[in-house]
Amino acid sequence: MALLEGCKHELEITVPLDEVDKETAQVVEKVRAKAKLPGFRPGKAPASLIRQRFEAEVRQEVLENLIPRVLNKQFETDGLNVVSQPAIKDLHFHRGEPLRFKAEFEVAPEIELKEYRGVAVTYAEPAVTDEDVEKRIEEIREQKAEYVNIDPRPAESGDYIAASLESLDGLEGEPLQDEVTLHLGAEDTVAAFTENLVGVSPGESREFDVAYPEDGPERLAGKTVRFKAEIKNIRRKELPELNDEFAKDIGDYNDLGELQEAIRKSIFRDREFNAQQTAKMAIVDKLVAENEFPVPEVFVDRQIESNVEAQLRQLAGQGMDVRKLNLDWEKLRTTHQERALHDVKASLILDKVASAEHIETTNDEVDREVHRIAKQERQPAAAIRIKMEKDGTLRRIASRIRTDKTLNFLFEQARKEAGE
Repeated sequence: MALLEGCKHELEITVPLDEVDKETAQVVEKVRAKAKLPGFRPGKAPASLIRQRFEAEVRQEVLENLIPRVLNKQFETDGLNVVSQPAIKDLHFHRGEPLRFKAEFEVAPEIELKEYRGVAVTYAEPAVTDEDVEKRIEEIREQKAEYVNIDPRPAESGDYIAASLESLDGLEGEPLQDEVTLHLGAEDTVAAFTENLVGVSPGESREFDVAYPEDGPERLAGKTVRFKAEIKNIRRKELPELNDEFAKDIGDYNDLGELQEAIRKSIFRDREFNAQQTAKMAIVDKLVAENEFPVPEVFVDRQIESNVEAQLRQLAGQGMDVRKLNLDWEKLRTTHQERALHDVKASLILDKVASAEHIETTNDEVDREVHRIAKQERQPAAAIRIKMEKDGTLRRIASRIRTDKTLNFLFEQARKEAGE
């Protein structure tokens, strides 16, 4: 066996003539049993005639039978963990001679990990201030706000108005908006609406142009639209009073203090999760940089495909017709090569750490995740499990849990250092 480069190897194989003749005879008998030739009943035609009339078919089936069998036997003998489909070349297959060929393939890399415990990483426990809690409560109050109609008068900057909008030009085919709430003078309200609707009373309408910037909303970006707007009502925003009743209305809280404490814990959990995720990724980046080993090209190609498919799903979710995209695979491969190589190395390193530390996914952990998904989708857990077993989702769940446990282990073992 010859090492070509990286994880790519080459084997030169010779199959003895007697083995080739034995396989050929078996294939000829198989073909003869089904062959329909003039003057012969099925299975009665001479073997020589079968070889002559079905030479190409016999040759192809002999090769398809022999090559994988011989290769797999050799892989097992040599203890090779082959990860790619072998490429066959220099094939020599002639009657009366041994079968000779070369096979190129990639094997999983041998990884000798450097020390992975005690990796230095910047991390500090997140803090939650009273101001953070107050801000979150104010956001909840805003969500619970009610808009109350006030006595008719000309609209003023700062008012909330209920208006009907009709596109007269610039948005062909767009439907009429019977009612939209506009906060006149607010930062997120297009200035043209404030300029044209201040001073207008309920029941009155105005026509005016609105020029949207290039970075505006997707369907409006760069367009100039002529609107007809009619004010229906002027409203006052009323926020709920901040007291124990507010807390009880939000959820299962006895008083405002209990709500504040729950919000503090929620903010802390979110910040802790994000901070730990950042630290875990930094640990992985360090391990990738410190451990040099070859990576099979087939792994990198699969990762590139996975990354591209994820991007396409994201674009499709945003309403883009991805079927119309003219993808250049070679260009995509070049663009995604570095990231994919990093991701593959990270995956191999984490798998190696998990094996070394005997980190595995338990059946109970998988069951809990299946039940969580079943509850979320409101389907029986048994039905969800069957579906997941068929499409490979169950295997991916187990792999993800193992990876998460490995990342947790690395984080727990890391040397946390305060940032500057």
